[in-house]
Amino acid sequence: MLENRSIKEIISLINKKEISVREVVNFYLERIKKYNPSLNAIVSIKDEEQILNEANDKDQHFDKSKPLFGLPLASKDLLDAVGFPTTYGFPGYKDYFPKKNSIIVDRQIDAGGIIIGKTNTAELGVGAHTANRLFGITPNIYGDTQSSGGSSGGAGVAVAAELLPFADGTDMMGSCRTPAAYANVYGFRPTPGLLPDYRTNDKKKKLPIISTPGCLARTPDDMAILLDVIAGEHKEDPISFGLTNSFQDTNISDQEFSKIKIGWLSDMNGNYQYDPELVEMCNKQLNSLQKNKVIIEYLKPKIDTHELWNCWGTLRAKSIYEDIITMNIEEIKQMTPQAIWEYNKGIKLSEEDVKFALNSRIELSNDVNSLFGSFDFLALPSQQSFPFDKNLRHPEKINDQPMDTYHRWIEIHIFASLFYLPSISLPIGFNKDGFPIGIQIIAKKKEDLKVISFAKRYEEIFNFSNHKPKLN
Repeated sequence: MLENRSIKEIISLINKKEISVREVVNFYLERIKKYNPSLNAIVSIKDEEQILNEANDKDQHFDKSKPLFGLPLASKDLLDAVGFPTTYGFPGYKDYFPKKNSIIVDRQIDAGGIIIGKTNTAELGVGAHTANRLFGITPNIYGDTQSSGGSSGGAGVAVAAELLPFADGTDMMGSCRTPAAYANVYGFRPTPGLLPDYRTNDKKKKLPIISTPGCLARTPDDMAILLDVIAGEHKEDPISFGLTNSFQDTNISDQEFSKIKIGWLSDMNGNYQYDPELVEMCNKQLNSLQKNKVIIEYLKPKIDTHELWNCWGTLRAKSIYEDIITMNIEEIKQMTPQAIWEYNKGIKLSEEDVKFALNSRIELSNDVNSLFGSFDFLALPSQQSFPFDKNLRHPEKINDQPMDTYHRWIEIHIFASLFYLPSISLPIGFNKDGFPIGIQIIAKKKEDLKVISFAKRYEEIFNFSNHKPKLN
């Protein structure tokens, strides 16, 4: 009854009492029981009887003023939810139970949502491949031999399989955008501060905020419902901010849509490597947008991608190093090779190294901001490769070029992340092997409403959400 329904429709059915909360929750639980054993998307799942008791309580104390009333939800296993362990997929944290919720988890609960579990993540959130030693691998939903991306791969697969209505995530280096591209769904990295967070590491206050909560959904309309709940200023997050309108109420008119100009950054003057078919698919989809009156212009940006990479590498390593110190992980060798790589780099970085990177970021940001002079959005692919063998840590080559670090294959994401630019991954189709990929639409800082409103119109035109994975 609820399969393929929009979340707006499901909420309407609940509010009209045409369906009970228990029936809605049971629909999702049945899908989880049927498909999650092979997908491994949701972990630390609450006891079914307890979940159904919470659903019954919602039916008895009905409150349609709460926008997520009765919807079963699961937060990424990097975010705190009381009653569930926050493990980070790391054995050393398997018994860590937080005493308070993350801000966006609190907001989902306050809006009437029922937290039923956590979504799987890359171990310690590092590596862009959802695999860890506690829960194992979350495979790609379109072929279980391949990766689902990461680190929010559990969220991407759970949403694509309709195990959840939508899902939160986090995004530093594409951790919402890559899983979305690999699952044919929408993945959003907002301007840092739009989705508030507790920021407790004093040493990181001198560093840019390169990681932010984000979200994934089957459609931008579904996503807008979640964003209206979790976005906005919070007194305990000094960089948090609100917007002038709601995501659900913001739309692009036909006249506005016909005037949109997108700058296509492609391979950044030959400096980024891609699987060849991936670029062909992006160009084809951009041509389809042009047929719908969107203006596309190929750009050759004057951005030094080598400087961009070095700046990012310094700030990322220092940030992850500080996180590891805050987590009190004493046995560094117990971490994954990717996390150890960042720690070893971070520990060697001096204040001068960081200062140099911060100055470099300022210089680069001037070049980036100038690109928006005559464009509404900039565009880049959402990934550099199609889903790779899930038993690898990362792709070893792209376009026959060896990857010199474990994260060079996700270099494409640093452009938006380093400069606080809101970015959404839009589905664009499937390759010859049946795997999906996406394209990033990137806006100026704090133009999050504009990004989502464009994505809404995009889905209206192309209806990529109608393509469903075949589940076993």
